[in-house]
Amino acid sequence: MSDTKVRVEKWPADPRVARLVLDRPEVRNAWNGEIVTQLQRALRDLASDASVRVVELCGVGKHFCAGADLEWMKRVANFTMEENRRDSAELQQLFRALDELDKPVVARVQGGALGGGVGLVAACDVAVASEGAVFGTTEVRLGIIPAVIAPYVIRKIGESNARHWFLTGERFGAEEARRVGLVHHVVPDKDLVKTTKAVIDAILLGGPAAVVEAKHLVRAVGTLPPREASAWAVQRMAERRGSPEGLEGLKSFLEKRAPAWTEKTKGS
Repeated sequence: MSDTKVRVEKWPADPRVARLVLDRPEVRNAWNGEIVTQLQRALRDLASDASVRVVELCGVGKHFCAGADLEWMKRVANFTMEENRRDSAELQQLFRALDELDKPVVARVQGGALGGGVGLVAACDVAVASEGAVFGTTEVRLGIIPAVIAPYVIRKIGESNARHWFLTGERFGAEEARRVGLVHHVVPDKDLVKTTKAVIDAILLGGPAAVVEAKHLVRAVGTLPPREASAWAVQRMAERRGSPEGLEGLKSFLEKRAPAWTEKTKGS
C-alpha cells in the first residue's frame, strides 16, 4: 500500500504485529472519501492475514487524526441527501470493521484526536496517549453532529460524558480522556512508543485464540441480559479449557515454562 496515504507495515522485530498508519501529516491525518476506502481495504487485508496477532493504529507527524478533511467537507456540503446517506454508511462500515476486527487494536495517540479521530480511538481496544494529546467531538460547532462515531464513543465514555462533550464541542486533555475511559494510558511524549510497545507485548503473552475470544466476551457480555450472558460465558469457558491452547496454557503454567505461542516464530 506504498502508493496510498494509508500504510500497513509489519514490525521489523516482530512480524506478529502490524502497524496501520495514517500518513497525511500535512492535514493532521484527516480523512476524505479516498482515505476511508483505503482504511477499509487495509482492515480487510489485516483480517485475512493469519500471521498478524495485534494491530497498532497510529498517525504520522504531530497529530493522530483531525477527523474529516476540510476540502472534503466543502465537497460534502454540495451532496444530495442520498449522497450524504451513502457517504455516512461508508464511514460507519469503517468504524464497524475496526471495532469488530478479530485482532486486538492498540491506538498510539499524539497531538489532536478530533471528531472522527475520537471515533477511531473509541473503536480500538486499548489506547495509549501522550500527555499533550487533545480530544474533542467538535461537530456541533460546524452545525453537524457526531452521529457515526456515537455508538463507539458513548460505549467508552458513557451517556453523561457524551452529553457534555457532544453538546458543548469542547476539547479536553489526555488525563480527562483517561478519567472517562476513552484512553487507558497517559505518558510523556518521549515514552509514547515505548509504552505502546509494552501494551502490545503484554497482549502477545496471551494465547492467540484466547485473546480474540476475550474481545468477543466483552462485546457479548456487555450486550446480553445477565442470565443469557452468564450461560454464554459458562459455555465459552468450558470450550476454552478443553481447547488445545487452553490445555497448553495450563500445562506450561504447571511446568513453569513459557507457553509455545510466546515464541515470535509462532504464527509469523
